Amino acid sequence: MPQLDFDTLIIGSGLAGLTLALNLAQTNKVGLITKRALLDGASGWAQGGIAATLSEEDSPDAHIRDTLIAGAGLCNEEVTRYVVENGPLAIQWLIGQGVPFTRDHDNGTGYHLTQEGGHSVRRVIHAADATGYAVQLTLNEKARAHPNITVLEHHIAIDLITSAKLGRADENENRCYGAYVLNGVTGKVYTVGSHNTVLATGGAGKVYLYTTNPDTATGDGIAMGWRAGCRIANMEFVQFHPTCLYHPHAKSFLISEAVRGEGGLLKLPDGTRFMPEHDGRAELAPRDIVARAIDFEMKKRGLDCVYLDISHKPANFLKEHFPNIYKRCLEFGIDITKEPIPVVPAAHYTCGGVVTGWNGKTDLDNLYAIGETAHTGLHGANRLASNSLLECLVFGQAAARDIIEQPPEPAIELPQWDESRVTNADEEIVISHNWDELRRFMWSYVGIVRTSKRLQRAQHRIELLHEEINEYYANFRVTSDLLELRNLVDSADLIVQSAMLRHESRGLHYSRDYPELLPEARDTVLRR
Repeated sequence: MPQLDFDTLIIGSGLAGLTLALNLAQTNKVGLITKRALLDGASGWAQGGIAATLSEEDSPDAHIRDTLIAGAGLCNEEVTRYVVENGPLAIQWLIGQGVPFTRDHDNGTGYHLTQEGGHSVRRVIHAADATGYAVQLTLNEKARAHPNITVLEHHIAIDLITSAKLGRADENENRCYGAYVLNGVTGKVYTVGSHNTVLATGGAGKVYLYTTNPDTATGDGIAMGWRAGCRIANMEFVQFHPTCLYHPHAKSFLISEAVRGEGGLLKLPDGTRFMPEHDGRAELAPRDIVARAIDFEMKKRGLDCVYLDISHKPANFLKEHFPNIYKRCLEFGIDITKEPIPVVPAAHYTCGGVVTGWNGKTDLDNLYAIGETAHTGLHGANRLASNSLLECLVFGQAAARDIIEQPPEPAIELPQWDESRVTNADEEIVISHNWDELRRFMWSYVGIVRTSKRLQRAQHRIELLHEEINEYYANFRVTSDLLELRNLVDSADLIVQSAMLRHESRGLHYSRDYPELLPEARDTVLRR
């Protein structure tokens, strides 16, 4: 296959990847690859909105303080200030691109701001209850129309091409030259060379049985970065969203944090509230506290779910503010204007990831990571609601500035993908069986509440899956399903390794064996 060459190769098409692509395209030839269609990533599923200090009642210091409190002592305060202070400009850039945020002329900003758990004031700008979709749709159209952006849909990266793998690195330098990429439709593997390569593939929510994430969230960028030699940090902090719709036919449908922000109450089947007994902030406590409270009540009482009730608000208010949630629940026979919504926690966000600097740079020269794939230091031990899209915007723009400042370099010829010693798979059912087994034991052993014994069991299962998958990978032609499973197992391994190293309970990591908080907050950093 002929080699493809770009100034910058972006792996992933969520908000981070699209922000970077559009900010680079005036000066760079950009290749943007995505596993499915452009709109199929997790960014498009974001309901609540984007947190930023936009009103007179708010301030950067207040936003920083709320972020630090939610992060349970592990946020990098300098990075947090950088992100918060650059937030309003990032929002203005989106408005300039044409994103249709919900208007409200009564509060001085021109836009309606909502409040979510962990925030002390209203600061979340949104487009009804489908902010991510509105943002992605707007930026997708811009990216498709730009002559300097080549969009390759239904393509999945296999691995990064590095100087270490090519035998060109010394002890002090390892550099990225691009990636091997599988065309998921034709089965052909391309060599893609680039001066700069960016991992923007999102998180690893699909490592769990129950998740709010789309099927694309298989930890690809985190796993590729790890295999290439990058440090990985804080993978034990997996955020479980407290409220995912509980219905046998409702796959991964999130009930936005904003429902509680606008007055929704969590209740037991008999209508009794329980959050005030767990935290003084009740339903507006940070997500880790609310998720653990729901998990506790369900296990204590043998419940399949709890209920989120906002039916006391006017019907027109709910239909205006939550049109998609109203419509989706109604499809399952649930009228949120008259009855409570059955909900359960589900894996939602990967707070850890590939260690980066202020501009998205990783440990490898010419390799960047942005968005949920990266560990920037913003989220600490628990992400504050609606800070995720903000991080995508700010670091997407920061990485663009850094890349633009670099002098161009000529492309080099890279070795082609070698399939000479592999054959077509004989039993692909092995992949689906391993995928199912992984997600079930991760949910059971590495979920909201953990123990050392559960983690050891998970580690043993992961070791067996690693052996089986590596053998499969070595002997058969790669497929999208195999690559995703390989990345999921690597991501699960990183989560378990990190969790076993943290001998305390902090933020999203709660251990029955180590329930206390250590006096000093430290990141968990893994090195190969």
